[in-house]
Amino acid sequence: MTIDEAAKTLKRMYDDPATGKAVSVHLFGIRHAEELGGMNLKEVATRAGISENYATEIRKGITLAPFVVER
Repeated sequence: MTIDEAAKTLKRMYDDPATGKAVSVHLFGIRHAEELGGMNLKEVATRAGISENYATEIRKGITLAPFVVER
């Protein structure tokens, strides 16, 4: 996944009305944890058109990924 692809995916998830904004960002980190390794998460958030502060929330999702099973 490129940084632009990650940003597009994050933006789509962030704008999804079915989940809250922060929940969507956490889910993005959980679902794409392996692909996001080594990426500048502030840059991903900025390119997605959301606050770079959400990089922390993406990191939380990445950290949770090994412990989460989606249903």
